[in-house]
Amino acid sequence: MTELSNTLTVNEEIFSCLDLENPKSFFLFAGAGSGKTRSLVDVLKRFQKQNVQCLRLSGQKVAIITYTNAACDEIKRRLDYDATFVVSTIHSFSWELIRPYHNDIREWLKENLKTDVSDLEQKQLKGRAGTKAALDREKKIASKKKRLERINSIKAFTYNPNGDNTSRDSLNHAEVINIAAEFLGKPLMQKILIRKYPILLIDESQDTQKDLIKAFFTVQSSHSSCFTLGLFGDTMQRIYMDGKLDLGADVPDTWIKPAIIVNHRCPQRVITLINKIRSQVDNQIQKPPEETTIEGVVRLFVIHAGDELDKIELESQVAKRMASITGDSSWDDEHKDVKILTLEHNMAARRGGFDGFFTPLYAVDKLKTGLLDGTLSGIPFFAQQVLPLIKARHSGDKFAIAQIVRKYSPILKNDALKDSQRPPDEIRKANSAVESLYALWNEGHDPTLIDILKQVTQNGIFMVPDVLVPIATREETPNETTVPVSESEEPDRDVVIDAWDEALSNPFSQIEAYVDYISDQSRFGTHQGIKGLEFPRVMVILDDSEARGFLFSYEKLFGAKAPTATDLRNESDGKETSIGRTRRLFYVTCSRTKESLAIVAYTNEPAKVKSHVIEHGWFGEAEVIEL
Repeated sequence: MTELSNTLTVNEEIFSCLDLENPKSFFLFAGAGSGKTRSLVDVLKRFQKQNVQCLRLSGQKVAIITYTNAACDEIKRRLDYDATFVVSTIHSFSWELIRPYHNDIREWLKENLKTDVSDLEQKQLKGRAGTKAALDREKKIASKKKRLERINSIKAFTYNPNGDNTSRDSLNHAEVINIAAEFLGKPLMQKILIRKYPILLIDESQDTQKDLIKAFFTVQSSHSSCFTLGLFGDTMQRIYMDGKLDLGADVPDTWIKPAIIVNHRCPQRVITLINKIRSQVDNQIQKPPEETTIEGVVRLFVIHAGDELDKIELESQVAKRMASITGDSSWDDEHKDVKILTLEHNMAARRGGFDGFFTPLYAVDKLKTGLLDGTLSGIPFFAQQVLPLIKARHSGDKFAIAQIVRKYSPILKNDALKDSQRPPDEIRKANSAVESLYALWNEGHDPTLIDILKQVTQNGIFMVPDVLVPIATREETPNETTVPVSESEEPDRDVVIDAWDEALSNPFSQIEAYVDYISDQSRFGTHQGIKGLEFPRVMVILDDSEARGFLFSYEKLFGAKAPTATDLRNESDGKETSIGRTRRLFYVTCSRTKESLAIVAYTNEPAKVKSHVIEHGWFGEAEVIEL
């Protein structure tokens, strides 16, 4: 099948599903560089011409859930901002779905808070009095009880998909997703959804929160005669731990399952490599466009690991070798034009200089997704309020300072100004609070995040997120160590508070580096940060010793280590293994390449790695270079 005929066939199959009289659901396999957004827009433009008037007359719309705000904006632009197409992120969509039902939200919150308080009180009874854990837990109980007490006075709940949601009437990100998933289990909410949106399309569906995906499956199963659920994605590119593990296998046989087989991004050699990478997982094979003339260059640099290695220098040597091999001098421009990708976030954090802040939070499973996309409660407080304010004050931008304070500070909220006898006094109070906070940076000082948090708590310039209140209001530094422990290790510890304790002991500059990283402003990236992006020159760093974890192991993937008994047991049970995770992430990083790819592998078994990758046909012997 030619490239054009494949695309036309896929588009025709998808369009046939969007039949308002005879709807069908589908799962579109769209591998790396497949141009699925183009297909989505082309199909919707055709649908727009033939069906929009019908939808408008019935007061209905098409819902499209995408991965990022940037992706939303791009699709809206391509569809000429037609209001018939509601394009949003999963958090925004979930909120719009539940926001009219404040009484139901209130009852859900009441039950959830009561359960949380009961669990905390049980732990308090079993724990040791006077410890750090007990004191912090006491504050959490008090905070949740206070929220429970005032919940009946809240007339309408609020939520900002891009903020920290610290006001009394706001919901947090996790609550919005959980409420939406639970509400969709009710027949009435299902009818409301399909009445408003007879067509729901979800991009990057493999990374959509699993409980919400399950809820959408339930809606489709119950209303298949009047509802189209369309999933776009590639299970090989699943990167979030809370995505649905077996999404591809769970798609019902009655669904249409088209596949785009052309990779428009990668050169031929890289496409051959990524096909080999996934060949042990499924039978999905990609091919380059027929007219492509770019062969591309791939090299694997195998380096014997050791404690005294200067890795930055070695990677600089790799770049020089790639410049020579490819004849592309941009490889040797101090990495300015080379995207450096790692398989594991801890590696990027260490190289990017924010590992002190990042690592303790990333060690707690339930915090990982929010930490990686910037929605974790506590992150927007620093990233969207403190950081912009300090930057504006440092540059003397009075207009930006006023905007930030007016938007976020409780001192200048409308209610506070109305209640004040002298509003100008409140403005002076806010200015004084800004200056007292900025004073922490006097004489080039790089204050710790805990010092900043304490100062904000004292002067009231911003609301402190609930998760940080126990730390912010702690009267003195606890004697207990705050080194994070695993969630199953000790019952009388709050792993979230422990993680934040350690993270906040680090300087503010680490937050700056972290924000650059998650917003893709850093030269270091990972599978998550570069989803959907592409680069001419990519260097992938593989180093298990730097990754500091057991979830990933390129040494196992490349044959330097044997799978563990747990790996074998999980594999036989159909569960995820460290080898499977690593394979997926290796696929994602390699598939970002538009021209040339260098893979740097640090290993204690260079001979095993070399023989394994050659034997399995991933690389030719001339493509493996030992340093």
